[in-house]
Amino acid sequence: MPFRVRPAKPFTEEFRAIARRQLSHATAFLQEQPEGPHEAIHNARKKFKRLRALYRLIQPDAKEFRRRENARIRDMAGTLSTVRDATALVETLNYLAGEASSPEELKALAFASKVLTERRDRIAAEETDLPAKIAAAVAECREASAALDELSLEDSPKKTAKRLAKAWRKQRLRAHEALEACEENADAEAFHALRKSGQTYWIHLSLLNEVWPSAMAAKQREAKQLVDILGHEHDLSVLTELVNESPELFGDSDTLALLIGAIITRQQALRREALERAEEVFADSAADESALIAALWEKAATAPRREREKAKRKNSGNGQLAHQLRG
Repeated sequence: MPFRVRPAKPFTEEFRAIARRQLSHATAFLQEQPEGPHEAIHNARKKFKRLRALYRLIQPDAKEFRRRENARIRDMAGTLSTVRDATALVETLNYLAGEASSPEELKALAFASKVLTERRDRIAAEETDLPAKIAAAVAECREASAALDELSLEDSPKKTAKRLAKAWRKQRLRAHEALEACEENADAEAFHALRKSGQTYWIHLSLLNEVWPSAMAAKQREAKQLVDILGHEHDLSVLTELVNESPELFGDSDTLALLIGAIITRQQALRREALERAEEVFADSAADESALIAALWEKAATAPRREREKAKRKNSGNGQLAHQLRG
């Protein structure tokens, strides 16, 4: 089933079904591991990101539940991140190689990629407790699924619309704050915050797609492009940290200089592009967009009820007419 909340259904029922589906998929990846444990972890962590964004939608009316379950999923994902983070660095070097501006730079990046590949393999070999971590994560997924039974929300269209609008507004304000920080400071932490806001926005657009499918899909595509750009930017920030902490890993001074130059050049270009796109993605005010979400949800949620009432009146009228004809 699509990753969407259906307005025609009770919200709590839909929320539980979506959350359990993501937890079930994550569990299946971790247990079956069709492409090996590390790819399974990568896929499971994507489901965990979706879950955490989903839980943000209920924060206004379920603060403690959201806080507790968000912490559970965040911590669980963190225990599985070591090798995946090391793999991401290798992928970042390969991405940089595709943007190399000279044969010398390409050679330096190839050397760095080899170094980080060996580092990843060494980390993987030393992580002897990975099966236990995976088993613990599977158990946490089952507990998270069971915890959903505790959730109790008022499901009226008006109350649900108000809840969604509050959550939407909070996330949009957070995105605007991150964007302003990026424009003022241009540091790694600010861009990371903008990336997280973009990811949440992209997921929320998917979840509420049915309130206005064409507009939501178009917005989602724009948000995904922004998230992809910021993802590369973040990976380069993480790579920069490693280079600063362990410059000896990356060869002589000439090789290191070429590597740092490639990182800075590409990161600056990504940041410029990200800011331009973020201005477009987050152009509407938080208040206006959250009010629109509330109106769209209430309209979509009450439309089926109006249709049922209309059909009931029609059937009642047909019954009366048939009775008159028989008479």
